[in-house]
Amino acid sequence: MIAERARTHPPKRWNLAPVHAGAAELAGRLKVSPLVAQILLNRGISEPEACHKFLKPTLKDLHDPALIFGLPKAAERIARAIAAGEKITIYGDYDVDGITATSILWHAIKLLGGDVHYYIPHRIDEGYGLNGEAIEELCKSGTQLLITVDCGVTAIEPAKVAAACGVDLIITDHHEWKETEANAECGMQNAELRENQTASDSAVHSALRILHSALLPVAYAIVHPRLPLADGSTYPNPNLCGAGVAFKLAWGIGQAVNGAAKVSDAFRAFLVEATALAALGTIADVVPLVGENRILAHFGLGGLKASKLTGIRALIESANLTGKTLDSFHVGFLLGPRLNACGRMGHAALAVEMLTVADEGRAIEIATYLEQQNRERQAMEKTILQMAIDQIAACGYASEECSALVVAGEGWHPGVIGIVASRLVERYHRPVVMIAIHEDGHGQGSARSIAGFHLADAFTTCGEHLISFGGHEMAAGLKIDSKCIEAFRAAFCAHAKELLTPEQMLPQINLDADSSLGQINHALVTDLKRLGPFGQGNRKPLLCCRNITLALPPRRVGKTGDHLQLFLKQGTTSMKAIVFNGSRWFDELQQGKTVDLAVEPTINEFNGRVSVELDVKDLKIV
Repeated sequence: MIAERARTHPPKRWNLAPVHAGAAELAGRLKVSPLVAQILLNRGISEPEACHKFLKPTLKDLHDPALIFGLPKAAERIARAIAAGEKITIYGDYDVDGITATSILWHAIKLLGGDVHYYIPHRIDEGYGLNGEAIEELCKSGTQLLITVDCGVTAIEPAKVAAACGVDLIITDHHEWKETEANAECGMQNAELRENQTASDSAVHSALRILHSALLPVAYAIVHPRLPLADGSTYPNPNLCGAGVAFKLAWGIGQAVNGAAKVSDAFRAFLVEATALAALGTIADVVPLVGENRILAHFGLGGLKASKLTGIRALIESANLTGKTLDSFHVGFLLGPRLNACGRMGHAALAVEMLTVADEGRAIEIATYLEQQNRERQAMEKTILQMAIDQIAACGYASEECSALVVAGEGWHPGVIGIVASRLVERYHRPVVMIAIHEDGHGQGSARSIAGFHLADAFTTCGEHLISFGGHEMAAGLKIDSKCIEAFRAAFCAHAKELLTPEQMLPQINLDADSSLGQINHALVTDLKRLGPFGQGNRKPLLCCRNITLALPPRRVGKTGDHLQLFLKQGTTSMKAIVFNGSRWFDELQQGKTVDLAVEPTINEFNGRVSVELDVKDLKIV
């Protein structure tokens, strides 16, 4: 039992943050608990003004949309199209970020009087990004201005199709482009230009802009938060998601239509309402919830509960969350998966319809269907996950010699394998590539990674075995001939073995502070909530509780008994705790045992009774 647990659930390395000497003083100035001050300092937030902004986000701290590369030009063109009555089509993506980005821009243009439509490609039939055939059909249908959201920055060939059709193309995206090549070339050209003492800064920036342009699609405008402006500067928040970029573009269009830096009162009200859609995309796309992203998530989460959008209300009702205060957990694990389900199992255009043109009856109908799709997705995910685990065990891929996992299977649904890859990363803590093999002999793969291993770079290294690939550091996709899978597996695993150290393959858990059970009360949990919304880049606070006694034997709970309920005692304080998926510990956690716990304090409300409990993320038997 212990050997099996060690193999499939490797022990985590605990990293406890050092005690900050200035925590008590900062706590006094902020009027928060020393523990909250300690966590702020752990996050690198030390100045009182920055702390106040973190604890009380305001929409006034959102950055000027005009600072994003290409946005003013794009906004002016869209404003002209609205005024001229041109047919505008938004070309979106099929994930939550693309769905919400499409919806934001559709509502903005519609509110301003534009003739606006949308197009969402089919995940399986068309794949990710711009599709040349689809562009031709959209142009034939009368589209005069085509706007992409959450895709397009690498679509060099499809962009040529739009140009050939005589249609202006505006690309809005946040994904990686050929930045590696650009940065390398820019470094060399910058050095060469600097050797010429007469070269001005403007000449350097001009040369670099020309180089960037050669690596990007030809379009009327490209709106991207990481592309440099004419003076060489970049947008203060390079981590905007697609929905965030769409929100900023909508803001810019409102300014262009109004002919002023301010938007109309009606449009301002819309922008506040649109933060709910932006929050859905921001949290679901797992971009860092810091700075501007955190502001959008904070206000958007607050706006979800009272949203006037018919589609959002239907979505919330389908998840049985009507009237509840929503946080990032609800978006990431309840609302987001429902929106994603139709793109994975069917067609994401339904989700966009629900969030845009659908009336109340149709929105409820779609939301109900999304719920059904999500259940089917969960069942399929569970089946494929077990098949992948069995394959890993049968082939010996989980050995210490394997620094990465590449698993493949016939009949696996390509819309689900990305989620399964994430589950495998959680289980084995190494890069994972899941490949669904189609009847025609081609494979479609989805990959997830661990810190320190760049998937897109790895795919480039192993590119000779692939038909195509793309993605980010932590998530990527590929297409491959099934005959090349073994060669790719060998190359990919060899690359991982060369780059990853044993320490990197050991999962880590970062703890914010030591705490006794007596310190964890309702007031503290309420104080800790002020640090939210939580997610990538702003994780939930974790506390280290040492020398805790098990007052009673553990109880198996949950439908299948996979979770454990613990009864803890330290001094005069007693408390309940839950260990999700902790049944593997059952035999060892006997009454009277002493344990160290890595915990997340929570509030449990049941039958009108409110109590503080602990969500145990890891434990060590002392």
